[in-house]
Amino acid sequence: MTAPGLSDESRLREEVCRVGRSLFERGYVHATAGNISVRLEDGFLITPTDACLGTLDPARLARLDPQGAQLGGDPASKTLALHRRIYAAAPEARCVLHTHSTHLVALTLQGVWSPDDIVPPITPYYVMKVGHVPLIPYHRPGDPRAAELVAQRIAAMAARGTPIRAVMLDRLGPNVWHRTPAQASSVLEELEETARLWLLTRPAPSPLTPEQLDELRQAFGASW
Repeated sequence: MTAPGLSDESRLREEVCRVGRSLFERGYVHATAGNISVRLEDGFLITPTDACLGTLDPARLARLDPQGAQLGGDPASKTLALHRRIYAAAPEARCVLHTHSTHLVALTLQGVWSPDDIVPPITPYYVMKVGHVPLIPYHRPGDPRAAELVAQRIAAMAARGTPIRAVMLDRLGPNVWHRTPAQASSVLEELEETARLWLLTRPAPSPLTPEQLDELRQAFGASW
């Protein structure tokens, strides 16, 4: 039930802080790593630079206009340019979430399965809830060249008929997007868990077969 007098923006501010705290408490982010943004009808909210996601204050989230100029709150995260490029390339996205999740970063240090798919499709829920996750070559945090590569990959995958909702920044961490902070968080959690399974299981498990993948497409509309 919606609280009386609570605006959509106020609810989103609270939701960003709730998801940030949940991710921090469960170890998906640490220290001041990670950031969350949401798209509004007239701009964006994003977590401040060097903010701990476990102790966010709804009133201090950075408020930005549609062009990315800051209107209020603490200084915006330096990843703002990347978030805005994702929103422009993926019109359905309403939330973008970035973490430095341990097993995903470890995977890039050890070596991903493929530049086009950082892990293989080893579980049905990875295929259904996450889908393809390409690797974006290393660039320093906040480098606009990384943002451009992400936008290009989103467009290329959409043109193939297999739209994506996550990319992995080499040595930095994943960026995932969805309609709400809670849905973006669910994608992140499934992605991190799959990376953990892939790193821990020896011998390495076989991917699902083409027939099994097709069954997931037919039954659940999986994008693979």
